[in-house]
Amino acid sequence: MRVANVSGFYGDRFAAPAEMLAGPDPIDVLTGDYLAELTMLILWKAKQKDATTGYAATFLRQMEEVLGTCLDRGVKVVTNAGGLNPSGLASRLHDLADRLGLGPSIAVVEGDDLADRVDDLLTTDRKAVTANAYLGGWGIATALDAGAEIVVCGRVTDAALVVGPAASWHGWAGDDWDRLAGAIVAGHVIECGPQATGGNYCFLDELPGSRYPGFPIAEIAADGSSVITKQPGTGGAVTIGTVTAQLLYEIGAPAYANPDAVARFDTIRLAQEAPDRVRISEVRGEPAPDRLKVAVNVLGGYRNTMTMLLTGLDIEAKADHALALLFEVLGGRDQFADVDVQLIRTDQPDAATNAQALAQLRVTVKDADPTKVGRRFANGVIELALASYAGFFATSTPGGESAYGVYQPAMVPASAVEHTVVLPDGRRVTVPHPAAGAAVSIAPPEMPEAWPSGGPTAPRPLGMVCGARSGDKGGDANVGVWARSDDAYRWLSTELTVERVKQVIPEAASLEVQRFDLPNLRALNFVIAGILGEGVASSVRVDAQAKGLGEYLRSRVVDIPVALLPVQ
Repeated sequence: MRVANVSGFYGDRFAAPAEMLAGPDPIDVLTGDYLAELTMLILWKAKQKDATTGYAATFLRQMEEVLGTCLDRGVKVVTNAGGLNPSGLASRLHDLADRLGLGPSIAVVEGDDLADRVDDLLTTDRKAVTANAYLGGWGIATALDAGAEIVVCGRVTDAALVVGPAASWHGWAGDDWDRLAGAIVAGHVIECGPQATGGNYCFLDELPGSRYPGFPIAEIAADGSSVITKQPGTGGAVTIGTVTAQLLYEIGAPAYANPDAVARFDTIRLAQEAPDRVRISEVRGEPAPDRLKVAVNVLGGYRNTMTMLLTGLDIEAKADHALALLFEVLGGRDQFADVDVQLIRTDQPDAATNAQALAQLRVTVKDADPTKVGRRFANGVIELALASYAGFFATSTPGGESAYGVYQPAMVPASAVEHTVVLPDGRRVTVPHPAAGAAVSIAPPEMPEAWPSGGPTAPRPLGMVCGARSGDKGGDANVGVWARSDDAYRWLSTELTVERVKQVIPEAASLEVQRFDLPNLRALNFVIAGILGEGVASSVRVDAQAKGLGEYLRSRVVDIPVALLPVQ
């Protein structure tokens, strides 16, 4: 079964569905992932303005271009674009189909939305505006088994968009843990679209040019193994490196829990089967957990950010002077619930251009009272224009406050969630959660011998011997690093301890850092707790989702054995 993903987030390449269907290779299922933790908050804000919305609106416009083609070719469409209102999106799809003279069978997967029950199920310190359990793929499988041609979901896991179709196609049982785990891994690889085909990839020299990468396809076999590929002639590449990078994206422990099974990432085997074809095999699975993750967004308050530019000499003194004047104008720093000040030193001494002599003074204020952090704060910055340090200017005109949310992950018993499918004929079917299974014994992977001490070294960027991929996990961030040779992995696994990571990422020095070993991928995964504060919606970091944290790690200079360095 060939599953193609054509969306990795709400706002991804609009033309991707049409481009995928225009390719020479046939596909069986078209999937699209539109949801992230922040997206749920964005959809909630949209729904406050118009109760009929709350879904990913671009999906409708994309379907207007390809719905007829999908129906003609028998391509099923499975998506979580329903967001907070899957039935509303399904209704709009019916309207669209009527206008186009088409009659698709549409099913809806519901039951994830717990917002009305959050006080009974969870403890939150602030008002919860969204609360959505991560459902698995069996509702999707039920819908497809009943003849649905389009399945609209709310908050299912990203991998469920692949697991459901695979389970339906191959007739898997609920306790086929290894097969389900294989599909979970395939789903994780393709869920972020072109990140599996060279997008956001650190080794640019491995890519055949700079064309926009094609979106990925997973060919899933009956035993749960898969081949990751893409349409011939599209940009990018599918290599062990690009697949490894995506496997390491936004994960934690090697036991990767999903509602359908626990996929053991420390058992994955990768092989380059042919150009742009990477085989994933030998994935072991464990029984599904009896608890479901819930993504909760609570209202955090209001925030505003202004950035002042400083040029040339006396940067720190200029910044101190500006801050003193600003809080005098505003009536004191203590009036705000939170103040974050970042002096970002991008300036260079004796810079070759004016732009290279600039530093940024970034001030963020937060408070429950919108009037404190709105135009009053922004105007206070602008009032410094003729009264502050030499060369003052700001990057933007003054703006008002914006509400922000705080992401709070939680867990609930699976039995507290009613996984429901509304079939094309209107019948409502409750989908049972996977039954508890006996524990599966999976031996831990064997680590390589430690790299011997001594020998010549040279100070070089860490990225000369490893790749990295990083991302957000609520308020935490993960950084996965991998080596491209056995020797490099021996050194990396010896050198890159938790303590060493704290040294090369100073922001992590006072935080809890966990290391997870994945020798089967020649990889290490680090989870840095709390580095993103309360999550992307409230984070004051410039890189609020830790997208560049892995590349920062690779840029750090360490003493690398000369034997591992490329020959100059």
